[in-house]
Amino acid sequence: MKKICIGVCLLFPLFALAQKNDFSAVLSEITGKVKDYYVDKETYKKVDSLFKSELKKGTFNQLSKKDFSSLLTQKLRTTVKDEHFFVKYLENYTPEQRMSEKEKEALNNEHNRLENFGFETVQRLPGNIGYINYKGFASPDASEKTLAAAMDFVANTHSLIIDLRENGGGENGMLLLFLSYFFDQKTDLYTTYFRHDQKTVINSTQPKVSGQKYLHKKIYILTSKKTFSAGEGLAYFLQQKKLAEVIGEKTGGAANPVDHFIVRNQYLLLVPGGKIASLADDKNWEHIGVIPDYEVKSEEALKTAHSIILKNIITTGTKTELTLPEIKNLINTLEQ
Repeated sequence: MKKICIGVCLLFPLFALAQKNDFSAVLSEITGKVKDYYVDKETYKKVDSLFKSELKKGTFNQLSKKDFSSLLTQKLRTTVKDEHFFVKYLENYTPEQRMSEKEKEALNNEHNRLENFGFETVQRLPGNIGYINYKGFASPDASEKTLAAAMDFVANTHSLIIDLRENGGGENGMLLLFLSYFFDQKTDLYTTYFRHDQKTVINSTQPKVSGQKYLHKKIYILTSKKTFSAGEGLAYFLQQKKLAEVIGEKTGGAANPVDHFIVRNQYLLLVPGGKIASLADDKNWEHIGVIPDYEVKSEEALKTAHSIILKNIITTGTKTELTLPEIKNLINTLEQ
């Protein structure tokens, strides 16, 4: 028994050493990616100092790879103060180089199709109010028909609520396509600077879309602390252009685009590699979030929006399927 015990005791520090060496290589590669791609070219020094300190303290020695990646995400976000940093352990990962770009796109589209490309609910609320619950921005090419169907469905409503309370963001192209439904002509909205390529591009809405545009009508956007990235962008630019009012909570505050990397065929790494700047004022919502016009708890946002619209119906004398007493009763119900 003593010999077995000694053997086990000897194996444990060897395992810990191997784990440490493996993590060290991962941290070194992440530092390199931050150095080459992160929007602020000096930030890698903070990251390098953080990793060296944590390795010296043995912070990661006894962690599983999954727990290691979770802790790494937390520490990167805290140290750099950028919520877009993300590390995830990829169990049973098949190296991407074995898949063509077309195959990867098809796989992503299939996953997104199973979630209806982010469109959770589209309906007409009492008072002839359109409602779209949208949870994520998938590929614009794959999502185009679903977006067009959603916008065609709400086309005859006089006001629209877009629920982004659970929207975690996604593809910039889809953000621009969605925004295009609210501008009657091509509009330059923001620039994106890519540090690695040293280039700046102008991001514009499309003059034509597949569905019916939603123009010159009241739009309300629901937000929460979970509203993130492209979800924030939809709220930010419609609010800035005075095309929509925002109801709910201040959003997460992550404006900048990310680059995706696979580290040592084991980890997915997201590094913010660019900077968005509104053409209106050269600003964005990074670290700040989108500030609501009506700040309420996220769970109260839909009722609040519905009530605001109904009160506006009474003020403007807008015709709906409801009588005036029915509208007043509904307002009372929503505000109880």
